[in-house]
Amino acid sequence: MTDVLMQIDGKEVKASGDMTVLQAARAAGIHIPTLCHHEKLEPFGACRMCMVEVETRGRKSYVVSCLYPVAKDLVVRTRSERVDKIRRVILEELLAHAPNSPELVALAREYNADRDRFEKDPSFCILCGLCVRYCAEVKQKNAVDFIERGALREISFIPEIAAKECWDCQECFALCPTSYAQAAYFLTEALAFPGRRKAGAPSAG
Repeated sequence: MTDVLMQIDGKEVKASGDMTVLQAARAAGIHIPTLCHHEKLEPFGACRMCMVEVETRGRKSYVVSCLYPVAKDLVVRTRSERVDKIRRVILEELLAHAPNSPELVALAREYNADRDRFEKDPSFCILCGLCVRYCAEVKQKNAVDFIERGALREISFIPEIAAKECWDCQECFALCPTSYAQAAYFLTEALAFPGRRKAGAPSAG
């Protein structure tokens, strides 16, 4: 793939033509925040925290950097008044669902987000999909999935698969920015196979 020259935050960056803007920035040591991205997984673009300003032929637009491809002479700004405002509002919305997530709280401080702007609706899941995608793409077990749609959408472990696969894995727990994946698994365990822990299996974590 042919390399392209582009500019990120005033720095000339050479990137492989098959990269996304996020990949190019990270390769150049430039930080862009993400909540749903993982290097082992296909880009998802759910959290939108990686939004950046791009300029091409004098026209500016705001794009999700984990999905946006690099291009010759592309100008990227990872921080600007508008970019920071977008990230701040996203954080304020997410904090209504997971107000005590250390990762969200740290980002809220960085972007001066108001943790109490929106009424609390603590589902504790921000629908980043990391657990679902990791289980499907890396582990190929599909033990956890999205259920319902719209405002009712959530993640849930599939009991018959989780009972066989999750006890000795639990790799998705560390990926979750809110710890909801672990809580959801323990709920599934308690409801679907409650005798397992008492039977002498090793404690999780």
